[in-house]
Amino acid sequence: MSYKRLGDYIREVDVRNRELKVTKPMGINIDKHYMPSVANVIGTDLSTYKLVSKNQFACNLMHVGRDEKIPMAMQTDYNPIIVSPAYFVFEISQTEVLLPEYLMMWFSRPEFDRNAWFYTDADVRGGMDKSSFMDMMLPIPSITRQREIVSEYETLSRRISLNEQMIQKLEATAQALYRKMFVDGIDKENLPGGWRMGTLGDFGEVVTGKTPSTLDTDNFGDYMPFVTIPDMHDGFYVVNTERMLSRKGVKSQAKKTIPKDAICVSCIGTSGLVVITSQECQTNQQINTIIPNNPNALYYIYMVCCDMEQVISEYGIGGAVVNNLNKNDFENLPAIIPSEGTMEESFKKMRPLFDLIHLYQIEASKLKELQSLLLAKMGNLKQ
Repeated sequence: MSYKRLGDYIREVDVRNRELKVTKPMGINIDKHYMPSVANVIGTDLSTYKLVSKNQFACNLMHVGRDEKIPMAMQTDYNPIIVSPAYFVFEISQTEVLLPEYLMMWFSRPEFDRNAWFYTDADVRGGMDKSSFMDMMLPIPSITRQREIVSEYETLSRRISLNEQMIQKLEATAQALYRKMFVDGIDKENLPGGWRMGTLGDFGEVVTGKTPSTLDTDNFGDYMPFVTIPDMHDGFYVVNTERMLSRKGVKSQAKKTIPKDAICVSCIGTSGLVVITSQECQTNQQINTIIPNNPNALYYIYMVCCDMEQVISEYGIGGAVVNNLNKNDFENLPAIIPSEGTMEESFKKMRPLFDLIHLYQIEASKLKELQSLLLAKMGNLKQ
C-alpha cells in the first residue's frame, strides 16, 4: 500500500476559549492521553487557550527531540477541553476517507514517534515544526478496513478496561479487610494480645537492589527480570519488566537476587510505589525489597507499605530535591506486628483476592501485547 501525506487529510483548528466556558486546562502525557495541566495558571488569561472538541487532536511539537515522542491525544468526549495556546490543534478534513480513531492508532505506534524524532535535527530545542509534521506519511486503507482495524483495537481496549475495573473492586475488598482487621479500632498504645510495635525490618530480610555495569552489555539479556521503577506503575504485581539480565549479570551480583512473593518498594526518586514479585528477579538501587520471613505476612506487609506511601515519598536527606530513603532508614520505619494467628487469618482471606488480581494483570498484559502487534501491523496494511 502506498503512503499518503498527513497534511492532505488534516487541517489546523484555532478556536479560542473566548467565553471562558472551560476553566480547567489540560496537558498531554507521553502516553498520549489528556491529563489535568500541572502548570500554574493563577492570573493566566484562559481566554487565549485553544478549545479541543470531539474527534479533534492536540499535540505538543516543542520537545519531540527531548522526549523522543510527540505528546498527542484525541478528544473522545463531547464536552470540549482547553489546552495551551502553544499546542497544535487539528482535525481530519476528509472524514469520509480517514477515521479519527484510526489516525490516533497510527499516532500511538512507536514507529511514528521514532520517525518524528528524525525531523527534529534542525531545531536546537528539539522541536518539530508544523510543516514537517504535515509532511509525515501514513497508509490509508479503505474506510471499511479502517473500521475493522479500529473495532479489533477497541475490543482489546474494552477488555483491558474491564480487567482494570475488576482489579479496582478486588483492591477495595482487600483494603476493607485490611482496615477491619488491622486499622479500625486499633490503638498503638494498647495493642491486642500477641501484637507489638516493631519495624519493617522485623518482617524479614531487606535487600537494596543494584545495577550491574552498563558498560558491559553482556550483563543484560533474557535470563532474569530486572525490576526498575517504570515496571512498578502497572499494579499490585510485577508482571513484565523493560529490561532483563543475562546469567552473567545475575551472577555478578548474586546476593541481590530476590524470590517470588517479596515486596518491592521504590525509595529513591519516584518513591512510595509498592509491588509484589511474581517470580525470581533482581532490582536496581532505587528499590528496597522485603523478603518475608513469614509467608503469612505477605499481604499484610504489602498493605502496610502502601499505607506508608506518603511517608516514604516525602522522605529526603538534608532537604535534597530527590527523595532518598536508604536501607537503614527504611528498615527502621515503625510498623505494627500483629499476632501470628491474625496474620494467618488475613492471609487466607486475602489470598483469593490477590490471586485474582494477579490473573487479571497477566491477562491485561497479554491484551496490551496484542494491541502492540496490531499497531505494528498497520505499517504493512492491505486494502
